[in-house]
Amino acid sequence: MTGGGRARRPPPPPRPASGGYRRYAWTGADADCRLWFRMQAEARRLDVETDRNGNQWAWLGDPTAGDAVVTGSHLDSVPDGGAFDGPLGVVSAFAALDELRARGVSFRRPLAIVNFGDEEGARFGLACVGSRLTAGRLTKEQAYELRDADGITLPQAMEAAGHDPEGIGPDPERLARIGAFVELHVEQGRALDLSGDAVGIASAIWPHGRWRYDFAGEANHAGTTRLVDRRDPMLTYAETVLAARREAELAGAVATFGKIAVEPNGVNAIPSMVRGWLDARAADQGSLDAVTAGVEAAARAYADRHGIDLAVVQESYTPVVDFSHTLRDELSRVLGEKTPVLGTGAGHDAGILSESIPTAMLFVRNPTGVSHSPAEFAAEDDCVAGVRALADVLEELACR
Repeated sequence: MTGGGRARRPPPPPRPASGGYRRYAWTGADADCRLWFRMQAEARRLDVETDRNGNQWAWLGDPTAGDAVVTGSHLDSVPDGGAFDGPLGVVSAFAALDELRARGVSFRRPLAIVNFGDEEGARFGLACVGSRLTAGRLTKEQAYELRDADGITLPQAMEAAGHDPEGIGPDPERLARIGAFVELHVEQGRALDLSGDAVGIASAIWPHGRWRYDFAGEANHAGTTRLVDRRDPMLTYAETVLAARREAELAGAVATFGKIAVEPNGVNAIPSMVRGWLDARAADQGSLDAVTAGVEAAARAYADRHGIDLAVVQESYTPVVDFSHTLRDELSRVLGEKTPVLGTGAGHDAGILSESIPTAMLFVRNPTGVSHSPAEFAAEDDCVAGVRALADVLEELACR
């Protein structure tokens, strides 16, 4: 594989304390990543544009010609996330283009590399904002209501970063130009490690969603209030966390309370409010419904017992995504019938776009099985295998 030129300014480094990254949407770190993307694209003589929703596109060929083949992923991260989730797909896309040029192939369809904005939802609490807006699965009005922990709205953040938020919204004309989207991603699990394969193909994304649980109690002094006199929402929250684990085990699913906000958040104060965010995912809709209904029923029972007021708000939901069978079969033919086909519980931009255009995914082996953590990993040889697999797929789709 050949290089297409090195960016003079690298993406932001990991945080010293954790070794992870905080590349949140519309921040300085995000701007550094966007600049890196532009420089990599320009070094390869690609035409770069930012669409109305803040997604970056690097084009080889005429963007308006139609039937384009697109690849890429995202560059933002979860709090203290790892180095591979998202960036591996973007870096591999540039490297795959280098490989195709080294092979001397001719392109019969336009090719684009994309960096979707705000895929992780770390800042505004909703995943895949850039692709959701583009696909019409998030309205402009809904997007304008999104706020970060400091109360800054999404349009305010966009404007501060130099992007005009007035034009955000569905972009059917852009999607109509795309004939196929293939996203490469590090595997978020150990299926490939257990099977001994470097690369796999995605079959489907489990249905999943996020629910906010608001437990309202009564603030009081931690040292002078008798236990029997307390309305402590932290107790109800803690019991609900355990209930989520039990319900997930019963359904063969996964459920996680991974984010919490406490008011007034004092060491010597009984909380007045505890907000916890539930992430739940399952292999099928029935199992997911069983988990979420069971968790809410348990939470309400605990809340009644402790005199706590409870509100549950569904903040996002994605139904099961079954990737294009035609495109998936094409990937299997190109890469070999023995290439594993895997389901995944993780959401991706490819899943959001699947209702609008044919989409597929490739996974690269992660021997740790860990993701959304600095411990996620992919060996260099496996990354190279992923690039070559992606190049093989792109050659078949865009050059033959």
